[in-house]
Amino acid sequence: MHRTIACATAAILLAACGAPNDPAIANGSAPQASSAPAATDGRPFAVTPVTTLDSPWAMTFLPDGRMLVTEKGGRMRMVGVSSGNDGTVAAAVSVGGIPETDSAGQGGLMDVVAAPDFARSKLVYFSGSVTGPKGKGVKLWRGRFIMDSKGPRLEDVTELFSATPFVSGDGHYSGRIAFAPDGQHLFFTNGERQKFDPAQDPKSTLGKVLRLTLDGKPAGDPGLTGRGFHPAVWSYGHRNLLGLAFDAQGNLWEQEMGPKGGDEVNLILPGRNYGWPKVSNGSHYDGRDIPDHKPGDGFEPPKVSWNPVISPGGLLVYTGAMFPEWQGDLFIGGLSSEALVRVDVNGTNASKGDQWPMGKRIRDVEQGPDGAIWLIEDGEGGRLLKLTRAG
Repeated sequence: MHRTIACATAAILLAACGAPNDPAIANGSAPQASSAPAATDGRPFAVTPVTTLDSPWAMTFLPDGRMLVTEKGGRMRMVGVSSGNDGTVAAAVSVGGIPETDSAGQGGLMDVVAAPDFARSKLVYFSGSVTGPKGKGVKLWRGRFIMDSKGPRLEDVTELFSATPFVSGDGHYSGRIAFAPDGQHLFFTNGERQKFDPAQDPKSTLGKVLRLTLDGKPAGDPGLTGRGFHPAVWSYGHRNLLGLAFDAQGNLWEQEMGPKGGDEVNLILPGRNYGWPKVSNGSHYDGRDIPDHKPGDGFEPPKVSWNPVISPGGLLVYTGAMFPEWQGDLFIGGLSSEALVRVDVNGTNASKGDQWPMGKRIRDVEQGPDGAIWLIEDGEGGRLLKLTRAG
């Protein structure tokens, strides 16, 4: 739910479009982006830089066009954009009320998604990694977005769900959120924390896709629950799940990082075992082989896999009008591949499409209400980019 952002009121315009957004503009001036999109270099889209952020991780758009963006270090930003004669001007201001997170390694403040009924409820769901007495893990929170003279903030922040168990280490948290079409549930990913075996452990939420009520109560696959699985588990045998999205037909698509090779796009089905670490189309980093997915092995195979890897970031199911030829396709941010990756979808089948070099690690990808595709670059000074049809 995105569009070129126009601040809704004069007060919001002053708050969102006139404040500094990072140390590079600490003098109070907003960053400037050229009014002309960057050269397409043969790509079917033009790229317009909008603003820069500090290691942005995920983004969501509000109904009035403002954007919430998480930064790995623990800040959430509200971004406002206005169009002036000198080009696009953007600013980002911090959103208050965010719980403390642990940003070591792959941890930090992670996904953020506005509730489907945000226009009425003002609810925002978000995730992040934290440190506890027995290790670290990922949590899911919900807060009510407030914007007034005191600035943007989340109030009534509530912890809805916590991964179990907490373990040592700083990797493979996952933490992606997707709302179900039924309006009653959400899906939440828990990575296997680089521990391998928890992905197959029925009592653990690690290495799983989880289904929860909107209040965070477990609502997993009844078949798995009947077999003694944690009551939130919907599917299992996953590694590091960094993208999750529903298509218009209600199919749930997921992408995850494989080991040395074997990045995957999966169609998530209830009760299925996706095989990690027993099978993978990749190998261990030390060169040891992992059995490939094979017909009849009892594991759900990926719809698409990559070797060499693309290191997938965020995931988008495209539904816009700006690029009608891509409706229903998947778009993935490529980290190590520094690319935007398109996967061609035909019903419940998928195949590799395009892979466009972007020159930077792409952490997340989203869609604007006008059909534009928005990207955020990974790392310090990561840019927010808007992609529109070339020509």
